[in-house]
Amino acid sequence: MLNPDQLLAELTSGDDSRAESVIPAILAEGRDLIPALVDLTRSPEVDQRWWAVRALAESPHTRTEDLIPLLSDSAPEVRAGVALALCSHPGEAAVPALVKALSDTDSLTAGLAGNALAGIGGPSVPALLEVMKNAPTGVRIIALRALAEIKDHRAIKTMMDALSDESAVVQYWAREALDRLGLTMVYVKP
Repeated sequence: MLNPDQLLAELTSGDDSRAESVIPAILAEGRDLIPALVDLTRSPEVDQRWWAVRALAESPHTRTEDLIPLLSDSAPEVRAGVALALCSHPGEAAVPALVKALSDTDSLTAGLAGNALAGIGGPSVPALLEVMKNAPTGVRIIALRALAEIKDHRAIKTMMDALSDESAVVQYWAREALDRLGLTMVYVKP
């Protein structure tokens, strides 16, 4: 049985197999290793930050607030890992950072941020509706996909407006979102 320092050494060994295999033992430590994992997210080594986020994503003791600042990490793989971790640890406090991440230069991070916003649900809707007003097409697509997952009636007007968007993909997600709300019909703009 490894002590906490040995567990963290295995996690940051640079060997992916060793790091992955030690995660269950880290999780078995409960809350005790959370502060050390959060400290590792500030490592100058990208790989160490990524593995810290990977372990935090799995832990039921991780707080959303510990993950939010990491969405601005310099490494796209860390940002993507954080967005994925926020899918497992959704919290309303993450909405502003996740909305910003919808515009991430890394498309995986942006898409996972949309998934996390969908997981947060209703509290994400006002921010997603704001995004729909003037964001670039790619960001609006992700926002509409999240709104389709959330199925909130507050988004109906925005979805209806998006039916006449110049982007066929935006139109698709608007129809999909309306269908998921049970508003399947022929859409006619008067």
